[in-house]
Amino acid sequence: MIVDLPDHAASAALAARIAADLRAGDVVALSGGLGAGKTTLARSIVAALGYQGEVPSPSFAIIETYDPPAVRLPLVHADFYRLEDPAEADEIGLDDYRFGAAMLAEWPDHAGGFTHEPGCLSIVLESTENGRRAIVTPGRDWLERGSWT
Repeated sequence: MIVDLPDHAASAALAARIAADLRAGDVVALSGGLGAGKTTLARSIVAALGYQGEVPSPSFAIIETYDPPAVRLPLVHADFYRLEDPAEADEIGLDDYRFGAAMLAEWPDHAGGFTHEPGCLSIVLESTENGRRAIVTPGRDWLERGSWT
């Protein structure tokens, strides 16, 4: 599925759609080059889940967490750009952070990728003449929710 994102309103609409269907155990894997809009979309998803504060980029911390009641469900926002080996994700305790939570994963390939997981919604962001484009590939669990076919 290809979603054109010509402006912030279109990105916010996609984020709201994702947030509405997001469940614990899911991964939203955000890929694309530097400046493609991964963090912007992640921030919009966090906001659509109810968070009203500033959403920092986890570029240096690698992982930021959000818990109810500030958000609808426990959430991990991870930026794996600085990982040099997927094994480092285990070293930082990624599984512990993910337990009972949904995850927004920027640079998922640096952590070994998540597309093999049925709860993965893979989004590749690309720049276009008219803004950005999201190439969305839903995993099996997302397909069963009906609005991602």
